[in-house]
Amino acid sequence: MSGATNDWDRSWPAPAKINLFLHVVGRRADGYHLLQTVFRFLDHGDELRFSSRDDGEIVLARPLPGVPPEADLTVRAARLLRDAAGIQAGVTIDLSKWLPAGGGLGGGSSDAATTLMALNRLWSCRLSSAELQALGLSLGADVPVFIHGRACFAEGVGERFTDVALPPAWYLVTVPGVSVPTAEIFRAPDLRRDTPMIVPDAWQPGMGGNDLEPVASSLYPEVARHLDWLRARGRARMSAMTGSGACCFAEFAALADADAALADLPDGMAGFVARGVDFHPIQN
Repeated sequence: MSGATNDWDRSWPAPAKINLFLHVVGRRADGYHLLQTVFRFLDHGDELRFSSRDDGEIVLARPLPGVPPEADLTVRAARLLRDAAGIQAGVTIDLSKWLPAGGGLGGGSSDAATTLMALNRLWSCRLSSAELQALGLSLGADVPVFIHGRACFAEGVGERFTDVALPPAWYLVTVPGVSVPTAEIFRAPDLRRDTPMIVPDAWQPGMGGNDLEPVASSLYPEVARHLDWLRARGRARMSAMTGSGACCFAEFAALADADAALADLPDGMAGFVARGVDFHPIQN
């Protein structure tokens, strides 16, 4: 089972995401938090290449420092897809990693989703988007949205989607030099877990905040410093932390304004500018 030759030769994008708002609206009996959020993709992210193998092995070309191969989300995604499709295929996965770990940009989840979508095509598995999303959810709550592939209002643990139309925007994303463990933020006793729910069709750009921000800012003062600096940008339409942190962003209507804010970053503060996109670059 194999895809077209030119598909094996290409690179496969794994874009970043940001959360335009993120509310914790409850908690299930099993401990999982119930969320409402809006996901938007950015035209910035990781890239993956895949090479077919005849020995049936799933191998990382460049293992991530400190991450055992068996724990790597791309390896786990490839094995999960292979088992679900009932095939005996091998692959070498070459990940070019640009998105920071523990940054709230969905890097690991996006890498896993791209692995599922790419190998579904390359191995001719022919699983539907819904089937891939179900596999992805077992790898992480953010994986399904990348497979869904559209800017959307998400609910539940992040697996129920209502597509949304968003205005054009450019984002200055800042990258604090800290990695924020998602589990630590959700374990915090002072995390708000009862924000009133929003009807998806009633949401408008600019509504809502990030319930995880106060906890992350308290535990990681560098996050608070980045947010304070971004919120002082006069032309920004909004500023927020994305996901559970640590990355933060400011939204601008014009590229020139985002670039100007990037040029003004203080010494020791890193960031990048990216355009908001409404569709994943890999279309299922």
